[in-house]
Amino acid sequence: MELKEGKERFIQAWGALGSNWGVNRTMAQIHALLLLSPEALSAENIMEDLKISRGNANMNIRALIDWGLVYKELKPGERKEFFIAEKDLWEVVKHIIIQRKKKELEPMVKVLDEISSVEGDDPASEEFIKMVREIKLFSSKADSTLDTLVKADSNWFVGTFLKMIR
Repeated sequence: MELKEGKERFIQAWGALGSNWGVNRTMAQIHALLLLSPEALSAENIMEDLKISRGNANMNIRALIDWGLVYKELKPGERKEFFIAEKDLWEVVKHIIIQRKKKELEPMVKVLDEISSVEGDDPASEEFIKMVREIKLFSSKADSTLDTLVKADSNWFVGTFLKMIR
């Protein structure tokens, strides 16, 4: 397989994976392109390689910067902005965990806190209260586990993960 074909297949697969995780497909494809690039790329390079519009490229690059997955790089003598991906995959995973927590887990915990004050002693109320309590406990454990992962270094995580799968 030629490099170009391998690169295209990786970008398509990363885009599909991103959309499965709730990330915009184009955003994931831009991230994949920048991950594979040995040097920083301009928005024009990204637009050309992925055949996307300037607006689409700029919007998704900004989102990747907000997520902490991509950084601007200034080149002397150039007026264009260039972008480079975080290459440390452990850092990438940590940034994704942080963003997913903000977008998904934290809003759910907030709702659970708000609805946990429901009262009643009929069977429907008791079932509601029980289920909210269980979901809240699970969410709290998930939040704590994700915080531990974010604070851990990659060697600890890999070692722990390998022990778990043996």
